Amino acid sequence: MCRYRDANAALPQASSHRVVFMGDSITEAWGTGDPKLFTDDVIDRGVSGQTTPQMVLRFQADVVDLKPAVVHILAGTNDIAGNTGPTSLGAIENNIKTMVELARANHIRVILASLTPVARYPWRPSVTPIESIKALNDWIEAYADKEGLVYVNYFTPLDDGHRGFKAKLAIDGVHPNPAGYAVMSELAKTAISQAHSQTP
Repeated sequence: MCRYRDANAALPQASSHRVVFMGDSITEAWGTGDPKLFTDDVIDRGVSGQTTPQMVLRFQADVVDLKPAVVHILAGTNDIAGNTGPTSLGAIENNIKTMVELARANHIRVILASLTPVARYPWRPSVTPIESIKALNDWIEAYADKEGLVYVNYFTPLDDGHRGFKAKLAIDGVHPNPAGYAVMSELAKTAISQAHSQTP
């Protein structure tokens, strides 16, 4: 909850184009994987290991209070891995909906991101995530379309053809390397432009 408290307090007044990236380790490491993306009031607020209920709890402090024009939400893979215990797709979906509704209530445009591919979590080898990731990604895409949100598909360009992460773009089959982040950043920039053009 307090990971970014000092950094948030030190931020200047928000520009009219501020973007906040909310997520887990994939988002947190993006800042070092492609630091060029996080310039010109684009702010990284990823926390390694977090699940969607944990993100809901800090959404006010790490997104709403920063007064961004746009939030980019990439969340759910750690729920599937069981980082905070057993859960269901319905519970993950409800937490994503809660973040979207909090953003929209505060006139923040929303980018919803697909989960990236994972065939196996190194820290939770007993979990078989492929079908759960597909089901959640299908829901995220449909929900974004229904709600008029910007959807960004990171899964397809990172997929090795077997619904795992392309080895040349990943560190460990879960986390992107700089080449993987370069692919994601190009897609993120397009999504950010789309979101800025929407009415909040």
